[in-house]
Amino acid sequence: MFTAPSTHVSPPPRVVPSTPAVPPALITLARLSGLAAAAVLVVNTVKRAGILPLVPATQLVAPLAEVLALLFVTGLFLRAGHRSGGWGVAAYAANVTALGLLVGVEFVINLVFGGRTVAEIGVLRSGSLGIALIATSVVFLVATIAFAATMAAERSVPRWSLVAYAVGGALVASRAFVPEWALQVGLLVLASGIVGPSVWLLRAGRSRALTTRFVPTGAPTGAA
Repeated sequence: MFTAPSTHVSPPPRVVPSTPAVPPALITLARLSGLAAAAVLVVNTVKRAGILPLVPATQLVAPLAEVLALLFVTGLFLRAGHRSGGWGVAAYAANVTALGLLVGVEFVINLVFGGRTVAEIGVLRSGSLGIALIATSVVFLVATIAFAATMAAERSVPRWSLVAYAVGGALVASRAFVPEWALQVGLLVLASGIVGPSVWLLRAGRSRALTTRFVPTGAPTGAA
């Protein structure tokens, strides 16, 4: 019996991104923001060490570290933490919240406490301002460690940089309870913990950000 040839035409292949669609420009912005935030942290350290003078310019630049870190953390999470589930989202949200609160803390420390005596600062910290500063430090401590842990679970970002991010963040969060030299060390360690992922974002962006795989529509998912 004669059988007519099949006229079925396979549909064209569809493009399925191998990673969630993250605009390359956003990753670039995150990387540059991370490097800039690390540079500001170094400037803050040098200022606290007395090498740079305490002038309006050095005081006003201090909060930029947290502002830039907000962009850095967002890009890093979208690039490396998107598979961490609800726990990762919660850690990211907590870290962003803590960084936002720290912007206000840096303005208080540099523009309100700057130039005042120890006694005057003690009076200011004795009220609700002191409670707010301590609460912000606690949130930053927990959020920094949680975010670093979720990033480490993904096994993409260099582990050493995440350890540095957590340790440096813990020292900065404990600024009211550690000596000045420990705070300065913490700022430098935190800066290195930001540089590492920023460089990783550069390399990851070059090798994988635009990678796609082609999956024909209706292709079998298993062996015949």
